Amino acid sequence: MIQEKAYYYNLEQFLSSSLQSFQVLHIDMKKYGNQIGDEGASSLGSGLGKCTNLLNLILHLRSNQISDEGVLQLGSGLGKCSNLSNLILDLQENQIRAIGTSNLGYGLGKCTNLSNLTLNLALNKIGAIGASGLGLWKCTNLTNLILNLWENQIGGEGATVLGSDLGKCTNLQNLALHLSLNKIDAIGASGLGNGLGKCTNLLNLTLNLWSNQIGQEGASCLGSGLGKCPNLSNLSLDLQNNQIGAIGASSLGSGLGNCANLQNLKLELQGNLIGNEDTPDIASGLGKCTNLSNLTLHLSLNKIGTVGASGLGSGLGKCTNLSNLTLDLGWNEIDAIGASGLGSCLWKCTNLSTMTLNLLRNQIGEQGASDLGFGLAKCTNLSNLTLHISEDKIKISKQLKVRCLKSKRLVDLKIKQI
Repeated sequence: MIQEKAYYYNLEQFLSSSLQSFQVLHIDMKKYGNQIGDEGASSLGSGLGKCTNLLNLILHLRSNQISDEGVLQLGSGLGKCSNLSNLILDLQENQIRAIGTSNLGYGLGKCTNLSNLTLNLALNKIGAIGASGLGLWKCTNLTNLILNLWENQIGGEGATVLGSDLGKCTNLQNLALHLSLNKIDAIGASGLGNGLGKCTNLLNLTLNLWSNQIGQEGASCLGSGLGKCPNLSNLSLDLQNNQIGAIGASSLGSGLGNCANLQNLKLELQGNLIGNEDTPDIASGLGKCTNLSNLTLHLSLNKIGTVGASGLGSGLGKCTNLSNLTLDLGWNEIDAIGASGLGSCLWKCTNLSTMTLNLLRNQIGEQGASDLGFGLAKCTNLSNLTLHISEDKIKISKQLKVRCLKSKRLVDLKIKQI
């Protein structure tokens, strides 16, 4: 008799059940102090191989002291679940290396009906060979993929092969890729970009690459690749602490400008050596995204300065369909002239209704605050405004309020002083 749903928190109870009856199965071995190890993982894999009617499977095996030996049998068992279409597999913080990952990938490659896959291998040591051995390209029916390889030392080589494999998953529509802290260089970022550019059906993408070493060239290639995703509508891209510089940021923006259907964008570029010597006109490229309505742009902990702030404002002024903007410019050596240049252009965003602007630890002064407020007051549809400031608190706050409150549509003004 087919059993639609079953939940197990004990391995022995699962193994003693009617395995062929399951269609939807949830096994959680991270609770109640379970440490199943390789022996338990092998037994689990053997049991799963008998679940021939399984359609949906959730396996929580985080922090269970599983090594390559245990993953070998686990992958073998999963490969026998020929009807499996939805899989969530959490193997974070075990002792899995390259061989185990390759064996797991071999098993997953036999699950030809997989359409939704969440695979968490964070905090293992799979390396470049392990990333190459995942073989996700064999899962030709994948439409939704969440892959977490955070802190696994895959490097540029692993990222390149991973990008190539993803490029063969032509049915992908939704992808979340977590690759932070992996020593990925410019070559790896380029390989990722090239692969993702072949995912022409991609609608939603989350890509986390913070604290790698992609540099200026990597950011440029990544932007170029993403610009080839014609249907991309939602993008979250985290490139914090990657030394991409002003030219890298501008090239990234130029590439993203080719995403004609982009509606929602979150860019995290904190701590990237974006300086005043080159105007970081990343926003100029984004101005070509005519459907962009929601933008979150984090640029704190750089050295954008006066020229950079003015150039940024000029670029954002081209994003005429923006309705919601979060702009983080904290710790950027912006003075009064920079604040004035920023404000003088933002009013061109005629559809802007909600804005959060962070100017913490800059030196805009009273005049900069006044000019900024004057420009923001011209945003005729702006109804919600939150400003973060820190220096000359009382005087600057007064100048901003005097200017901003002249906007007749503004109903919610928050000036947060830190």
